[in-house]
This record gives sequence, structure tokens and C-alpha cells, in this order.
Amino acid sequence: MAKQKGGEIIVGLDIGTTKICAIVGELTDDGIDIIGIGSHPSTGLRKGAVVNIESTVASIRRAIEEAEAMAGTEITNVYTGIAGGHIKGFGSRGMVALKDKEVRDADIARVIEQAKAVNIPVDCEVIHVLPQEFIVDNQGGIKEPLGMAGMRLEAKVHIVTGAVTSAQNIVKCANRTGLNVADIVLQPLASAEAVLTEEEKDLGVCLIDIGGGTTDIAIFSGGAIAHTAVIALGGNNLTNDIALGLRTPQHEAEKLKQKYGCALASEIDKQEMIEVPSVGGRAPRVIGRQILCEILEARVQEIFELGLREIERNGFLEALTSGVVITGGSTLLPGMVELAEELMGVPVRRGVPRGIGGLVDVVKSPIYATGVGLVVYGARHQDRKMFRIRDENVFRKVKGRMRQWLEEVF
Repeated sequence: MAKQKGGEIIVGLDIGTTKICAIVGELTDDGIDIIGIGSHPSTGLRKGAVVNIESTVASIRRAIEEAEAMAGTEITNVYTGIAGGHIKGFGSRGMVALKDKEVRDADIARVIEQAKAVNIPVDCEVIHVLPQEFIVDNQGGIKEPLGMAGMRLEAKVHIVTGAVTSAQNIVKCANRTGLNVADIVLQPLASAEAVLTEEEKDLGVCLIDIGGGTTDIAIFSGGAIAHTAVIALGGNNLTNDIALGLRTPQHEAEKLKQKYGCALASEIDKQEMIEVPSVGGRAPRVIGRQILCEILEARVQEIFELGLREIERNGFLEALTSGVVITGGSTLLPGMVELAEELMGVPVRRGVPRGIGGLVDVVKSPIYATGVGLVVYGARHQDRKMFRIRDENVFRKVKGRMRQWLEEVF
């Protein structure tokens, strides 16, 4: 990693559907200071997946150059996020016998590897194996089993998979701008690092990250990840609805959403009027602002109802003692928190990055939740090797397992 002022530099690259954002963090004795930010509109992605390599590469380059100029350092390694409808999450468990009647690092690695041994489609890649709890001789609820005495070790894990091609395209775009990808991180997990507290994760909380192309869900219980899901709706759908409903160009619909939008139409004065640009050179029209907000409320309500259905279907609604945290650029829309509370019947708050120093006032927005979260994630996992796509890494994995097996036997 690059060095500056004696501190190590961690960079999060949020490759989103509407924007590409680079966040530069410096590790200090007190934690993480944000020292650089670069952002550029994204035109090469659709619903979280790369659909135009050239456009994505150009946007990444602009965001990185801006972040480098602000931070005064060269960026070579990045932690980047992944999202999209191809993301799947499911539970698994593994079990191994303890040879020395004591849990060692090698035993933890073996039991997680055992839990990973599940059939997944050939076009999918395991992105995360997230331990939920360990069980030593039927004693559950263990977070750190190292050094415990026992005969048998079990692990419950949450496995997240994604399309190999989507991961390859993200790595390819970064590589073409001269960057190495240190790791690919599920976007709601990254956002959770930035906006959730440890107390919320322990008591039970659901993070709903509403991005431009997708809405990502991550449920935590007992301090560990319990469930992940992706809904193929996001802020772009709100803009599209306005464009279609009010017959106005896409870029004008986005402006109307940001300037006059509200997720609760009942809060808007019926007498308030707004000017709506028309298409094809026609004269602008004047309509009630409440009509715009009714269009937005219907789509926002659908997103939250789908999120609630996902929570209920997996039996987590009663476990959300800390309620729901919403984040992502789309949650800046007024009335979002109130509508979510009304529909879900649990406490809801808007999540912004916390627990960081440096350019706090600049990044204290749901827009930067994923980018800052990638920096925090990178700081916690910087001992990992560079991310490799499965197809390129099969021989290395087999060789590593053979060496480990030989060391254990001899």
C-alpha cells in the first residue's frame, strides 16, 4: 500500500450504477482519517453490473485522479464493491474432529473450508464465507473458539456467491486503469462497516442500502451476518417513473426528484405548483408538486414492501430489536424514514458514515456509505492476498490444500 505522512493508505472504490466514487483513508493511531475523495458519474453499469467496459474505465480513471489530487498520493491498490441481481446468499455448516483436543488456527481454517464445500453453479464464484457462530462439543454461541478444549468443532457460516463474469469485469475495469483489486466486497457488508454500530449488530438490525440500480439488504443478529439479499429496484427506477409519468426527459426527471421530491405525498401542500420541462421542444407544463410526490411514494413503498417481505420470509422481523437502518444516495429523499417506519412497524434511522476522522463533514452522507465502508473493511482485512477469480486460481488452491494436508500428516 502507498504511504503518506507515516500512515498506511487504504482506498475504497465504489463502482455504482449512478456514480463511481473513490475514498482514500489513512490509518492513524486513533483510527482512520479520510484524506481524499473523487467522484464521477457512472454510465457503464446497469443494475450493479458492468455493461460498458470503456465507459466504466473512463469514469474510474476520473474518480481516481480526483482522489489522488486531493490526497496527494498515488493510488495502486483498491477495495471495491459488488452488487446486482446475480448475488446469492445462503447458510452452510461444517464439522471437523480436533486432533489435539484443542482448537487451533488450522482447525478453524479446516472447518470453514468444510462449510465452503457446497455445490454452486459453474458460472458462480464464492465472494464471502462469513462465520456466524462456532460450536465446540455442542456448546454454541462461540465467536472466537481459538484455544478452547474439545473433541469436535462445528461452524455455521453465511456464504455469498456472485457471477464469475461480473467479478471478472470489475477486476478488468480496475486493472485497465492501473489498479490492483485487493478484495471484492459485497456492497451492503461494506456499507454496514460504515453506518452500523456493534450494539445494533448484537441486538439485531436490518440494513437497507438503496443504490441507483439495486437495493441491497443485510440482516445482522448476535453480532454476525444472518442474511443477505438483493432487490432489483433502486433510485434509477424513481427517476424513470417520473420521466414516464410526467413525460419529461430523464435528466430533467432526476433534477425534479432532487429538487422537489418527497416520499410522503400527504406532507405536500396541494396548492404548491412546479414547472415540468416537456420533450420534443414543447412548452413546459405546470403541475401540482403533490403529483410528483405520489409517483415517488408508490415506488418507494414498493421497495420497502419488498424489503419487509424478504425480512418476514426468513423469520427475522421479531429479531430486529434495533430496527432498520436505511442508507444509500436515494435515502436523501425527504420522508423516506417516516414512510419506512409506517410500513415496517419498527424504528428506522438514516445511516451515515461514523467512527472516522479527517474529511468527516464531506463524507457524512448516505451517498458515501459504501465507499467509506470499503476503506473500513480494507483496514480490517489488509493481510489478505489480492483477489483472484476462481478460474485463474484453481491450481494455487489445490497446491495450497495439498501442502496443508502434508504438514498436518507429517
